[in-house]
Amino acid sequence: MYTAVVFLPLFGAFFAGALAFAAPASKTVKARHDKIAQWITCGCMMLSALLAMNLFYDIVFGSGPVTIELLNWIDSGAMEVSWALRLDTLTAVMLLTVSITSTMIHVYSIGYMHHDSSVPRFMSYLSLFTFFMYMLVTSDNLVQLFFGWEGVGVMSYLLIGFWYDRPAANAAAIKAFVVNRVGDFGFLLGIFAIFLLFDSVNFDVIFTAAPGKAADTMTFLGSEYHALTVISLLLFFGAMGKSAQLGLHTWLPDAMEGPTPVSALIHAATMVTAGVFLVARMSPLFEYSDTALAVVTIVGGSTAIFAATIGCVQNDIKRVIAYSTCSQLGYMFFALGVSAYPAGIFHLMTHAYFKALLFLGAGSVIHAMSDEQDMRKMGGIARKIPFTYVMMWIGSLALVGIPPFSGFFSKDMVLEAAFASQTGVGAYAFVVGVLAALLTAFYSGRLLFMTFHGKSRASKKVMDHIHESPKVMLIPLLVLAVGAAFAGYIGYEYFVGGAADDFWGGSILILPAHDALEAAHHVPGWVKLAPLVVGVGGIALAFVMYILAPGIPGALANTFKGLHKFLLNKWYFDELYDFLFVKPAFVLGRAFWKTGDGAVIDGVGPDGVAAATLKLARRMARLQSGYLYHYAFAMLGGVVVLITWYLFSGVG
Repeated sequence: MYTAVVFLPLFGAFFAGALAFAAPASKTVKARHDKIAQWITCGCMMLSALLAMNLFYDIVFGSGPVTIELLNWIDSGAMEVSWALRLDTLTAVMLLTVSITSTMIHVYSIGYMHHDSSVPRFMSYLSLFTFFMYMLVTSDNLVQLFFGWEGVGVMSYLLIGFWYDRPAANAAAIKAFVVNRVGDFGFLLGIFAIFLLFDSVNFDVIFTAAPGKAADTMTFLGSEYHALTVISLLLFFGAMGKSAQLGLHTWLPDAMEGPTPVSALIHAATMVTAGVFLVARMSPLFEYSDTALAVVTIVGGSTAIFAATIGCVQNDIKRVIAYSTCSQLGYMFFALGVSAYPAGIFHLMTHAYFKALLFLGAGSVIHAMSDEQDMRKMGGIARKIPFTYVMMWIGSLALVGIPPFSGFFSKDMVLEAAFASQTGVGAYAFVVGVLAALLTAFYSGRLLFMTFHGKSRASKKVMDHIHESPKVMLIPLLVLAVGAAFAGYIGYEYFVGGAADDFWGGSILILPAHDALEAAHHVPGWVKLAPLVVGVGGIALAFVMYILAPGIPGALANTFKGLHKFLLNKWYFDELYDFLFVKPAFVLGRAFWKTGDGAVIDGVGPDGVAAATLKLARRMARLQSGYLYHYAFAMLGGVVVLITWYLFSGVG
């Protein structure tokens, strides 16, 4: 039964993929293929989600952790790798979260992608994406984890560029793929370093031996360094790429070029959460490196505030939510950095529900607005799509952290743990986290007020066409709204409360010296109150600026043109990378192409030989004049040469 949870999406993906390759004879047959692909993939995901719920109960409250070995994969010298499913609390939480959100996204896609010309291909990609995420979170060793890791990378490329006839979608897909390869290079080096230090890539072996390796060093780039620090930083570098942390974040906003269900799946439950899971899974290594934990905290805190500033000025409804994801991932990472791993995973779980709700709600808005995504061309549509309007409010309040919605329980615990860590980097994370919470509330309110309130800025034709989405798109919103509203309250006691130790068991290691999670329950009252105050204040500020006095944003943009342009252009990271890496790479590539390949290799090699042969052939052809006296002269010359050779060679 446990293996069925993982492999059901793979079955659905293969079935839908086979239909994608089939060439329908008519529109009727194509419509039938579309429906079969939708219902097979959705059915497999629903069954997988139900089994994941049962698995979660068994692992957490029943029989306990288990490892299921499927086959012997690699056996070469010291490298012994089995294909196995590691099922503990951390895995069970991830499986439950991924399965529920992915199932709702699959069902939602039935309505959203109804008119697309490649429905079976899309549904196959969605299910395959989910399968690879399953493989990642159930891995029993780093090689198997890397298989799932690269699988979600490939599927993100295929799904972001799903509409491959659009140049922007192709460019975004390539960008996501390339940026993630940069991070994956660090991850690979981390795996190599682990094998060098532990002679194994299996988690049980690594985690058991880690305390004995706590003081070991290794040579890296010609110098001696603390081994577990080097390994942890390399692993985190890989996590930065997948989870779009500052520096390797540039692919995430561009991923909005894919269909909205893809955005929801990437941002809520699959690719971007992989990095958070990796750091939590490898907590037995990170715990022995304060340096690595400090780096994780600083990068996470910096990402949270950086992305929040950009989200305040974006006008594309999906990009606002995308930068929100980037910011919330920063919260998760600085929770991990202060050793509050359960708080980070708790926020990952609640975030999956309200972020999927926000993206699918935005998709419902785009569907109603005839594919319009610019919030400056919306407004005044709340009465026309009331259900979507309510769902977007629930998702936004959960994101902001307004009680009793789920974000209030998870994000506040992250901030309290950062404060309670009593470290300099923890204090930094807490301060920027509170500021990011203020900005999060502001841009969430701004999105709601610009989209649903005030006077309409859309054309009359668009306004007349606005209608609520079909039920197949609204029911998933309702299910996700339940998670966004209640998951935090339900999970608090188990994830970060008094039952946390028993709940997590041995799936996460926290050394006694790193007691931030326990200390978080005893922080001063103002620390607990600060996120709520700034959350309410941020929404109130957005209400004033976009409802009561809508002229203020324009006036501020004109007054602070430089700052506004700086934020609107995303801190110029794309331009900086284009200048430092992309353009030099193109110059170098053209030089190798024109000079190295064209002039040297082809010029001297195949093209050179061909040219020399042709030139020689043309000269030889001139000897074939067709005149008899030319041939007689040539024969006479030959006779003279032979006689001369005969006389001077002394032959005979």
